[in-house]
Amino acid sequence: MEHKFCHTSVIQAATQRIGADLSRRGFIAGVTASVASLGLFGSAKAAPEPSSRPILFTNFRLFDGTSNSLRDGLFLLVDGTRVKAVGSGTPGTPEGAQVIHCGGRVIMPGLIDSHWHALFAGLPLAALLQGDTGFINLAAASEAERTLMRGFTTVRDLGGPTFALKQAIDQGLVTGPRIYPCGAMITSSGGHGDMRPLYEIRTAPGGPFGSIREAEGALIADGAEIVMQRVREQLLQGASHIKVVGSGGVSSPRSPLDAVTYTEAEIRAAVDVCGDWNTIVTVHAYMPRAIQQAISAGAKCIEHAHLMDEATAAMMAERGVWLSTQPFLTEEDQLPQNGEAREKMLAVFGGTDNAYRLAKKHGIKTAFGSDLLFSQTLARRQGTMLTHLTRWYSNAELLKQATAVNGELLALSGPRNPYPGKLGVIEQGALADLLVVDGNPLEDITLVAKPEKSLAIIMKNGTIFKNTLA
Repeated sequence: MEHKFCHTSVIQAATQRIGADLSRRGFIAGVTASVASLGLFGSAKAAPEPSSRPILFTNFRLFDGTSNSLRDGLFLLVDGTRVKAVGSGTPGTPEGAQVIHCGGRVIMPGLIDSHWHALFAGLPLAALLQGDTGFINLAAASEAERTLMRGFTTVRDLGGPTFALKQAIDQGLVTGPRIYPCGAMITSSGGHGDMRPLYEIRTAPGGPFGSIREAEGALIADGAEIVMQRVREQLLQGASHIKVVGSGGVSSPRSPLDAVTYTEAEIRAAVDVCGDWNTIVTVHAYMPRAIQQAISAGAKCIEHAHLMDEATAAMMAERGVWLSTQPFLTEEDQLPQNGEAREKMLAVFGGTDNAYRLAKKHGIKTAFGSDLLFSQTLARRQGTMLTHLTRWYSNAELLKQATAVNGELLALSGPRNPYPGKLGVIEQGALADLLVVDGNPLEDITLVAKPEKSLAIIMKNGTIFKNTLA
């Protein structure tokens, strides 16, 4: 059920009361008070209590995240937050365990989205640019639950102040996926992410470089020293990785796709800081020159790269650089655009097929992401975006991409990984994120686009958030 909470007077009153300068602790207290005392909307309710007893799954078929086929005749035991055992035959039931008979359904790992914006996915851009920070966080908490209910138990955030939302989810105050946060994306003046109106552009050199707005979806940093400062600021807040904007983009009004918006030295400054913190930089780039410059600077992952060429793909493969890209195919996959923005969008769409073909040809490590923004309607297409990959991959291959492969990308955060443990697979010792699917997604991939009907159980971190088999 979709909750039309955004336009109600009670929400407006609550957001005014919470205020625009919520600290991390203030956000959590505000969400808790609002949800508990006012019952504003069900989609920011507290998470279920973790099970205090083991959970034994029986009578299922297993897609473990790494195989090309299903396995039968298994049992799966979850104890606490981990998969304790996956074995053959009929096990003895541990004392006090909850037993779930799956009726021959498929168990698979929770889905992972490698390019998501947890604060910005479900709200229109105008609301984000003008809205109260408290309201934005409350709306993001609501969208976070919908994300989890689509079967995405983990998201890799690529721009936005999600630290408070992540903490609220981790503490069980609201329901949502695991969030790997990057904080604000780091952009140059005039880069993708510089959304300042022209009258705010400073003409005097050496002026302070602040955030684009209070929500800090992006931070302007010109010059290596300022880049290093901005990167450190995100890391000290808990960033698991850093996003640097290396080229123009579609949604930014004055940044051409072909523009290279950072020098190699500036990107290398971010890479050096992240190296000191034992994590990685991922770089937003579309065109060959911007991608190659980012690779030369030491970036470990490229976001998008829809317009790369053969030489660039070969360079990525040779250096072991990851590609985190999105299967944009038609205008249904993005908000309507006009003028130059629409031309840029169509150029990206036109490059999608070639990008995936080059990635496959050269064996580039490729992660699935959706990058859906500014619309609840678009956000609901998260699973649909995954089905687009059938143009280039088998069902098993694309499901592996959205589970085990994406889990490998997340693991590159090293000690900055906020959830130490293995994600995207179902094996002994892995974190207990799993889905019970009513149907076989290896035969019918459209099941991932119909989560409200096809997902019988959604478990994250050993806690069941949905169970229609009970």
